[in-house]
Amino acid sequence: MKFNLKILGPGLLFAGAAIGVSHLVQSTRAGADFGLGLLWALLLVNLFKYPFFQYGPRYASATGESLLDGYKKLGKGVLITYFVLSLATMFTIQTAVTIVTAGLASSLFGDFVSIEIWTIIILIICLCLLIIGKYKLLDKLMKIIIIVLTISTLVAVCAALFNNTQPISFKQILPDNSFEIAFLIAFMGWMPAPLDVSVFHSLWTIEKRKNEKNFNTKSAIFDFNVGYLSTIVLGIGFVFLGYLIMFNSGETFSNEAGIFSNQLLEIYTISLGDWAYIIIGIAAFTTMFSTTLTILDASPRAMHKTTQLLFNNNFKNGYLFWILTIVIGTIIIFFAFASEMGLLVKIATILSFLTAPFYAIINYKLISSKHTPKAWRPNLSLHILSWSGILFLIGFSVWYLTTL
Repeated sequence: MKFNLKILGPGLLFAGAAIGVSHLVQSTRAGADFGLGLLWALLLVNLFKYPFFQYGPRYASATGESLLDGYKKLGKGVLITYFVLSLATMFTIQTAVTIVTAGLASSLFGDFVSIEIWTIIILIICLCLLIIGKYKLLDKLMKIIIIVLTISTLVAVCAALFNNTQPISFKQILPDNSFEIAFLIAFMGWMPAPLDVSVFHSLWTIEKRKNEKNFNTKSAIFDFNVGYLSTIVLGIGFVFLGYLIMFNSGETFSNEAGIFSNQLLEIYTISLGDWAYIIIGIAAFTTMFSTTLTILDASPRAMHKTTQLLFNNNFKNGYLFWILTIVIGTIIIFFAFASEMGLLVKIATILSFLTAPFYAIINYKLISSKHTPKAWRPNLSLHILSWSGILFLIGFSVWYLTTL
C-alpha cells in the first residue's frame, strides 16, 4: 500500500494513548530493575494483544459503527459490563497519567508552581484543545507529537548505546516472588496499552471517516499497524534506556511524581551529559502529554456513546458532561493521592490486565460474528493468534491471582 501521511490518524492517536506510563514509567523501571530480562514479556504481550486492538479499527471501518455499537448487538449486558468497568477505572487511569505529566512539567519548565497547580494547568490546556479544536486538531497535533517523541527517544537510545562500555546481556528472567510478579503483571497491563483502548480506536476511526473519505478498511488497518509498530519500537527503546543508564546503579524510584521526574531526568543527564537533559525532557514530557490528551478525549467520547446506546437518548452535550466529570474527578483523586503516584499506577495497570480477557473475548466474538462483513472477518492465522492471546491473558491473570 502506498504511504500517505494524510491517511494516518487513529493509529497515531492509539500510539499517543499507548506510549505513556507503560513506556516512560513501566518500561524504564523494567530495564532498571531487570535489565533486558523482561523483553520476552514486552514482545509476547504485544503479539498476543495485537488482534484485539486491530479489531477496533477493522470493525469500525468495515461497518461504519464503533465497537460499542457492536457490543450492544452482542447483548445489552455486554455494554453494561463495559460501562461499569470504565466507570471503575477511568478516573484512576486519567489521574495516573496526569500526575506523571505534571511531575515532568515541573522538572522541565520549573517548580515555580506546585505539582498540584501543574496538574490543573495541564488538564485545562488539554480541555481547551479538545473542546475548541475537537478531533481535527487532535489528529493534526498527534502527528507532530509522535514524530518529536520518536526522534528524541531514538537519539537518547543511540547516545546511551554509544556511551555504554559494558557488555550487553540479553538473559531473560521469569519473576519468582510476589513483588516481581506484581510488577510483571502491571508491566504487561499497559503494554502497549489497556485493551479498552480498542474501543477508543474504533471511535477515532469513525471520526476519521467523516473527515477523510478515502479512509477505508485497508487504510485503517495500515494506519493501525504503523501506530502499533511505533509503540513496540519505543517500548524496547525505553527498556534499553532503563537498562543502559540505571541497571545496577543502586537508584530506586520515588512514588512521588515530582521526585520521580527529577530522578529520571537527572540520571539521564549524569550518564549522557548535560546536553541530554532537554532531549530526554522533551521525549518524556511529549510522551506523557500525548497520553493525557488522548485519554482525556477518548474516555468521555466512549462514555457519551455508551450512555446514548444504553438509554436510547442523544445526550447532545454528553461529551462535554463526561469530559468535565473526568477533569473534576481527576483533580479530586489527585489531591487525595498526590504522594502515591506509584500506588495509583500499580492499581491502574493491574486492573487493566485483569480486565483484558473480557475485552479480548468480546472483541474476538464480535469480529467473528454475523455483525461483521464476511470479507473482514479474521483469517485462520488471526483466529489462531486470537485463541492463543485469550489463553495467554487468562493464564497470566490466574497466575497473578494465585500468588496474592
